[in-house]
Amino acid sequence: MGSGTADAAAKKRRKQKSQLQPKSSIHKSKVKDKKKKPSKNNEEKKEFETTAAATTVGKRESGVIQRPTASQQLSFFIDQYQSANRVQLSSLELDSLKETCIVEQGQSPAQNTTDNLDEHVKVAFGSSWKKVLCEKHILEGQVDPGNPALLVISSSALRSLDLLRELRSLTKDCHAAKLFSKHMKIEEQVSILKNRVNIASGTPSRIKKLIDIEALGLSRLAVIVFDMHTDVKGYSLFTLPQVRDEFWDLYRTYFHQPLLQGKLRLCLYGPIPSNSSAKKRKPKDD
Repeated sequence: MGSGTADAAAKKRRKQKSQLQPKSSIHKSKVKDKKKKPSKNNEEKKEFETTAAATTVGKRESGVIQRPTASQQLSFFIDQYQSANRVQLSSLELDSLKETCIVEQGQSPAQNTTDNLDEHVKVAFGSSWKKVLCEKHILEGQVDPGNPALLVISSSALRSLDLLRELRSLTKDCHAAKLFSKHMKIEEQVSILKNRVNIASGTPSRIKKLIDIEALGLSRLAVIVFDMHTDVKGYSLFTLPQVRDEFWDLYRTYFHQPLLQGKLRLCLYGPIPSNSSAKKRKPKDD
């Protein structure tokens, strides 16, 4: 009798132990999972840090400066000029090329480098932008025909048209002159330049030809925009074969001296390489 009672008690204890063990394991598992589960704030913080890191890496990999400052534009332009022309600017010339000869692009997030060229231009011309860029009447002794105040230079006719669309708000009353050879006869452009022209956009070769024949004047020219857009092959105004040579020929002939004299300002419109990709050339021997 005593033995049977002892066996029954031992059996009962084993049963209770087997019933309690799973509950204890489940409880411990829940506590463990609870400790591992991150809070909502931690998840959001991790997501933000991941996104920020991805954005930073993307900018670094792209190798371009989206909104270059005046200093960055000037440094890049000087490097490109010296490399493309195989020359070294003198200390006197470098002293003349100051940041004031560069049109600063907007730096706030709301001011992107694309699709708002008209806003950059308004800032460049200050309070007189409407009078200089929108009036359509010729003023004897003040505004001669065929003399734009703003000149936009691109690598192709299509890009010239794209930028003119961005300037549409300024060309409603006084139409811009299209200075490229595609589907445009030079005689037609000469005829257009007999009227008042405030804004002109074109390619280097046709612009130079029109200046050479004295159809396009430079007496009012205050700002030149160089289009930094790259095509599908990665070429730009400064790197596209033939166009690049035509551009620098135009610049050396008609724009370099006025720039040094402080009569002209430049704007490199669009992203520029953070490190010049052009191969360095040795300066020409004197």
